[in-house]
Amino acid sequence: MADPLNIVIPGASGRMGQMLIRQVLETDGAVLHGVTERAGHDWIGRDVGEVMGLGCRLGVIVSDDPLEAVLGAHAMIDFTTPDATVTHADLAAQAKLVHVIGTTGFGHDHFVRLTAAARHATLVRAGNMSLGVNLLTKLTEQVARALDADFDIEIVEAHHNRKVDAPSGTALMLGEAAADGRGVDLAEASDRARDGITGARERGTIGFHAIRGGDVVGEHDVIFAADGERIVLRHLATDRRIFARGALKAAFWGRSRKPGEYTMMDVLGLAD
Repeated sequence: MADPLNIVIPGASGRMGQMLIRQVLETDGAVLHGVTERAGHDWIGRDVGEVMGLGCRLGVIVSDDPLEAVLGAHAMIDFTTPDATVTHADLAAQAKLVHVIGTTGFGHDHFVRLTAAARHATLVRAGNMSLGVNLLTKLTEQVARALDADFDIEIVEAHHNRKVDAPSGTALMLGEAAADGRGVDLAEASDRARDGITGARERGTIGFHAIRGGDVVGEHDVIFAADGERIVLRHLATDRRIFARGALKAAFWGRSRKPGEYTMMDVLGLAD
């Protein structure tokens, strides 16, 4: 039997943080090694089982020191913020951890730091950790490759009203897949702002539309529209546990891999 995988969860009080903690506790071979929160948070210094209302103490104290938390750990699963995640990536590089990253909203400077960290840590990063979304991403690339620019590509995504970034990381992942299939640069092909008299749609662009409302977990449509016909690829998420399960799968997969940057396509065996 393989040794248990000691896992650290930063951002413990967040919706995904708590979901990940529960998933670790329910997963055979996974051990909740440490949890963190930002300095000054009222969970600091308290048992995470107690503050989450699990009805028991787990013996894991919420810390505001990520360095302390990663000592003796094998993996970190990170759904926090871009600035926090790159700081965690630096620590993962020092400790040679598997760093599973579900954070979205990164900028160029963040990606530079993540790439640097991946020289020493195993980074698995994806805009979405679910099996279904990654299959949708692969299908999007294949359909885009098969169809020419007579088919307009539009990506429509919906999320809850507390999501802070748009387009979603998943929508951008789908856009990258469509651009790869078309053999174009997404930065040059994307169209994210239509308001007022915009003129006719530019041929070959990839449009993005973000809907925010209520408690929507995640809905993504990739529309290929031509004269007389449309192809719609769709994924609907109704339970955030799909992201937590995918993240745990990535953590176990990464344990036997060399340092480097990986995606869920690698984890699921869908990479080219």
